[in-house]
Amino acid sequence: MTDLAKYLQNNTYPGRGILIGKSADGKQAMIAYFIMGRSENSRNRIFVEDGDGIRTQAFDPARLSDPSLVIYAPVRVLGDTIIVTNGDQTDTVYDYLSQGKTFEDALRTRRYEPDPPNFTPRISGAVILDKASPDFSYRLSILKSADGNPDSDHRYFYEYTSPLAGQGHFIHTYRCDGNPIPSFEGEPVCVSLDNDIDAFTDMLWNNLNPDNKVSLFTRCVCLESGATQSRIINKNQ
Repeated sequence: MTDLAKYLQNNTYPGRGILIGKSADGKQAMIAYFIMGRSENSRNRIFVEDGDGIRTQAFDPARLSDPSLVIYAPVRVLGDTIIVTNGDQTDTVYDYLSQGKTFEDALRTRRYEPDPPNFTPRISGAVILDKASPDFSYRLSILKSADGNPDSDHRYFYEYTSPLAGQGHFIHTYRCDGNPIPSFEGEPVCVSLDNDIDAFTDMLWNNLNPDNKVSLFTRCVCLESGATQSRIINKNQ
């Protein structure tokens, strides 16, 4: 398994990232989502609570130049499913699941973001709790252009059942910094996890590039009781 702290230290711009896995003691589902930014518009954001989930919000509304790709709900909850994505496809997944359709059905209707020349990938995750076990499964996805060519869509889906204690999977939008910025490649990165939400949150935040990091959300869900703990850190607050 990859040491996530070192992995993040060695990448100045992974972009936006989703991490899902099981705590080392096997008792919790662990979730994280972070955003980074290079432009003023991307950096002018905070996470705020929104019901059981979160949404992005302009830190200074007067400086918000284009809300289309930066204002959305990264996390929404539908019954026993927690949806986390880097864009408005959160709503697409929520709507499809509400209709009895699947995570994959929803994302097959979407594609990468229309932000040439980067064509930022859409990354998405879903945590499906099983209160009868108690256990959970999770899914991750990335929707990309064909190595920067917008004429072809590449959609990748990953499903994890009976996840192992102390193990998670991490996917992010960009392989590294660049111009244009290269998209993430390969399977989600297998990383080690501990148990404590505050240590988990601090590890992520403290190892993201200090110039580019914007906001971080973490959540731990007790598999026995369903109780949740959540944390939000905003650079602008």
